[in-house]
Amino acid sequence: MRAPGLQTRLSLALLAAALLGGLLQAAFSARPSMWLVAGLLGGLALLLFCLSSAVLAPLKRLLRALEGSVLSYRDGDFSMSLAAPSSGQPPELAELLRLHNELGLALREQRQLLAQRELLLDTVVQNTPVAMLLCTQQGQVSYANIAARQLLAQGRSLAGAELDELLSHVPPALAQALRSQQDQLVSVQEMDQEEQFHISQRMLLLQGQAHRLLLIKRMTRELSRQEVASWKRVIRVMSHELNNSLAPISSLAHSGAELARRGQIERLEGVFKSIGGRASHLHQFLSGYASFAKLPLPQPTTVVWADFLAGLSAHCQFKLEASPPTEAGYFDAAQIEQALINLIKNAHEAGGPADEVSLSLRQEQATLVLTVADRGPGMSETVLAQALLPFYSTKRKSQDGGTGLGLALAREIAEAHGGRITLAKRSGGGGLSVSLMLPTRQSA
Repeated sequence: MRAPGLQTRLSLALLAAALLGGLLQAAFSARPSMWLVAGLLGGLALLLFCLSSAVLAPLKRLLRALEGSVLSYRDGDFSMSLAAPSSGQPPELAELLRLHNELGLALREQRQLLAQRELLLDTVVQNTPVAMLLCTQQGQVSYANIAARQLLAQGRSLAGAELDELLSHVPPALAQALRSQQDQLVSVQEMDQEEQFHISQRMLLLQGQAHRLLLIKRMTRELSRQEVASWKRVIRVMSHELNNSLAPISSLAHSGAELARRGQIERLEGVFKSIGGRASHLHQFLSGYASFAKLPLPQPTTVVWADFLAGLSAHCQFKLEASPPTEAGYFDAAQIEQALINLIKNAHEAGGPADEVSLSLRQEQATLVLTVADRGPGMSETVLAQALLPFYSTKRKSQDGGTGLGLALAREIAEAHGGRITLAKRSGGGGLSVSLMLPTRQSA
């Protein structure tokens, strides 16, 4: 038999109270003694208390159980479930218990699914070759994967460590790049070989607090693979260009021989002129590659900044940011000028305002930093990671024929001087900044 509901129970209790009230009124109308009235009132109060307790008892038990369950949910424990409803409980409470237990089961399943996803994500993050470092705004490390621990602390735990303290034990170029809060490509000397790192930095909110995410990717192997692909690409380009020039030359030579045999000498001048034009084009095409492949050793000399900047401004347009260093430079003026011409030309071709292309010269301890900056669209992370590869170009057709040698040649010149080149996105308006970092005379 189905147990009566709360409404039925309350109605029966009120009906019983009404009947008792009627009996009490009848007793009062017969003018009973005071002791009888007191006894009747006490009995009525006791009866009402028992009725209300019987009606509210299941609800009180359920509320206590729900209170304990809610406290468990607040603490993140979804394992608690309430006892199955008994046959004597009101159907409204039985339905509430059933829904509560279904909610607890759904929360447990979601918690288990989230735990599995979190474990999968942590496994992927921990074993990725990209070093990942999460730091608070105060510079404390809150998370580091295996690659980050190996790169910065030889495998030791980094939780709670100070980022500045960690960077004091890494190569200065890498430390400077990580402090700059900019995406860039940086070269570091490790174990007698050069290692390329691509650094990405992002700001994010975690548990309501600002954090900085650092992603450090070793690019040497990828650059080597891309370099092989670049060499294959340049061989295809050169083969195509040679065929496009040699085939017309061969045809024109055959036509010239035929004209000479017929005695039509007056037409030979045009044939020879066409052959010379094709040969000149082929010479210009190959000289661009030869200048990269046969870069001579630099011959550093003392460089007066006024004369150097005057010669550079005769070849390209730029605005000088601040004054040059008071100390004279010491490098191969011709090679550095060529590198800067390439960088400034690239800055103009980036698409930004021409008057925003700037050159800055500054001395940083034992390093001379020459930076060319623009306000163009900048570079994506993919392009930034490959921009220094020989023959890599995002331009379909540029003033150098789209060979992609500008940045690569600047990199070769900087490294031949014992320096390096860095690329970084500019903040506050977009654009790109490319810096040549050269050792001074004392450190060279």
